[in-house]
Amino acid sequence: MIVTSAVRHAAAGAAALLLALPAPAAVAASVAEPTPPPRAFVDPAALYRTGTQVRPLPGAPGVPEDVSALAWLVADAGSGEVLAAHDAHRKLPPASTLKTLFALTSLPSLPAWTEHKVTEEELKGVGAGSSLVGVQAGYTYKVSDLWNGVFLSSGNDAVRVLASLDGGWDSMSRRMQDKATALGAWDTRVVSPDGYDAPGQVSSAFDLAVFGRTGLQNPEFAKYCSTPYTDFPSGSSSYAIRNTNRLLTGADGVARYSGLLGVKNGYTSGAGNTLIAAAQRGSRTLVVTVMNPQSGGGLAVYEEARQLLDWGFEAAGKVRPVGSLQPGPARTERENPQQAAGPGPVTAKAAPRAGSASRRAPETAAKHEDSGANPGLPLALVCSALAAAAGVWLWRRRGTAGGS
Repeated sequence: MIVTSAVRHAAAGAAALLLALPAPAAVAASVAEPTPPPRAFVDPAALYRTGTQVRPLPGAPGVPEDVSALAWLVADAGSGEVLAAHDAHRKLPPASTLKTLFALTSLPSLPAWTEHKVTEEELKGVGAGSSLVGVQAGYTYKVSDLWNGVFLSSGNDAVRVLASLDGGWDSMSRRMQDKATALGAWDTRVVSPDGYDAPGQVSSAFDLAVFGRTGLQNPEFAKYCSTPYTDFPSGSSSYAIRNTNRLLTGADGVARYSGLLGVKNGYTSGAGNTLIAAAQRGSRTLVVTVMNPQSGGGLAVYEEARQLLDWGFEAAGKVRPVGSLQPGPARTERENPQQAAGPGPVTAKAAPRAGSASRRAPETAAKHEDSGANPGLPLALVCSALAAAAGVWLWRRRGTAGGS
């Protein structure tokens, strides 16, 4: 009778304790775990396919059909998402748009305020028919003057001098190649840092967009590429120079593009006309590249860039991305889509979506831990109460056995 009463009292106490605590299983079951939205899958091979690549949503404007360039690309400069492209990885001569890669490589090495007296040796090797800003041996220039000559007048003479100040011509070619590789611009092969036609020198609409987008993140680059006019020193005097990007200046009958941030144009007989252009409207910045238009004359590169910028601002938010300018995985992995896109249909391996079973388990566990829920606590209290009841029962039993 005594034993039974003790057990009943202990059990009643344990039951009261259990009733006073919340049921963790029921609480956990009643809280819906938020599921992250699935990541939009982007086929890594899409930009390696020939032809125009675009993924329109309902209501999206059509891509301009009269763009005649051999290759072009439209991307959001902020996110790096490619909105549309045509033969994005086709390897073509870049002309002076390659000077953007030269600037990305050399700008950090040469302080703008440094002054330098130019020598005859530094101007040797400038190709016949090159665009020049008018650098003269025996004159002293600031590095910032020379960069104005590069960006505004596309001066190959200024490139020669800056390269000589920064390790020399051959070293600069190697460093530019390394920089392109580091940025994921693997279509680019650098032979002549100024963009002058040279056997084997190529880039692509994709790579040029990478250079333009990266350059805009550098305040010095952004300042030089958006300058429409400035003065260039010539001994004790100076003369005015104008940016050769007609979308920036409105020269030669090309209307200025509202919100243009500049970047770089180019031309050689081998490359035709090439252009990297960026513009901003509101909080959105777009970068476009146009390589070698096949109709419309020498100014068509600007009008085709204008059409693509207009389309990009209208289409933003109404198309799914077809790729990204962000540096991708290891080079060998990036080359696989290009090989797959060649002779036959491309099959892309889908990346795991956020929220899939393989990734949700640890995420859910972490959220339970952060919320303060501890499913093991009530069980420990129950065990303690039962152990106390068992202890009372054994103590009573020992006492009864000793008195008999």
